[in-house]
Amino acid sequence: MTREPNLRSAPVIIAARRTAIGTAGRSFAGRTVDALAAPVIAEVARAVAPSGIAIDDVVLGNCMGPGGDVARVSALRAGLGDSVTGVTVDRQCGSGLDAVMQAASRVRAGDGDLFIAGGAESASTAPHRLWAHSGERYSRAPFAPAGFPDPDMGPAADRLAAIRGISRERQDAWGARSHARAASAQASGVFDGEIVDVDGVIRDDRPRASMNEARLARFSPAFPVADHASPQEWPGSGTVTAGNSCGFSDGAAAMAVTTEQLARELGLPSLRVRAAAVAGGDPSLPGLGAAPAARLALARAGIDPGELGFVEITEAFAAQLLAVSDELGLDESIISADGGAIALGHPWGASGAVLLVRLASRMLASDDARPGLAACSIGGGQGIAMIVERAS
Repeated sequence: MTREPNLRSAPVIIAARRTAIGTAGRSFAGRTVDALAAPVIAEVARAVAPSGIAIDDVVLGNCMGPGGDVARVSALRAGLGDSVTGVTVDRQCGSGLDAVMQAASRVRAGDGDLFIAGGAESASTAPHRLWAHSGERYSRAPFAPAGFPDPDMGPAADRLAAIRGISRERQDAWGARSHARAASAQASGVFDGEIVDVDGVIRDDRPRASMNEARLARFSPAFPVADHASPQEWPGSGTVTAGNSCGFSDGAAAMAVTTEQLARELGLPSLRVRAAAVAGGDPSLPGLGAAPAARLALARAGIDPGELGFVEITEAFAAQLLAVSDELGLDESIISADGGAIALGHPWGASGAVLLVRLASRMLASDDARPGLAACSIGGGQGIAMIVERAS
């Protein structure tokens, strides 16, 4: 089938799917990142195959994998054939959302009709690395060069909580909310339609209904103030714990990004990509990065935060999510309404795409026609956000 170029066509998301999210070392302990991504890519490809349109490219986010072009390897492993190309995106934990944003931009420009985009991460099989010049082992690449602040996300979230006055009690309450809502959604089958069976695993590992506020209050601070050189150098609060933070996780998510015309031809419900944005900020406070990105995306969409009906923000740490919510003046009742990464897990390069899978599930099952927001704060002081709305 051939058609005229779709210049300036509004891009839409269809067939959004994900794996279950596995805690590192558990359900997907032996699956490499491409082996996690391939089944989801294959499922999305099957959903759009009746169109007869060739897939223009696979765009996949990944930040801790083995290097190389994970997207191309995953596409080949998914059985898409050697004519289907792949490109890998690394914007750290915003990678999966950026991959979808890039695919949407190419559809809008008329540089293709059909893309598969998303993200994947395997914390279980991520390689250990050495600097060639020193032989020193490291677990992550720098977020910023020498001379700039380059904190790990956990201590930075603790510092953000102190600066913004976000109490331990408020963080624990959010953590308990995340687990309670995710456990309830899981028990009610809310996630079933979005999860692709991989090795018989169809349930997220992490949600625990027993993780209430009383239990979370017993967790020790993960980054006590005494660990820092001085409160003046690093004014942490000692309020971030393993209980009000996400876990290291394995998982993948993908979706087709295409034109409204093709979505209608397939008869599939879709979300229109209304606006997207990235933004930079203080590398010492990376947990706040989603706020300026969301503000810019909202401005480009011409809407106010109060007009949103659905919000998914990566719950890497309750402290940073709450800081972003406060900054934007969001209605917290609509944020991660089925639980977020604290309960489900945070497979870094996949997490932004997981947000869109969750938005698609929630928005397409609802009578609420208000738009939705997906947003991530990113190491090094970046943020990314996307506004979507129901198209059909």
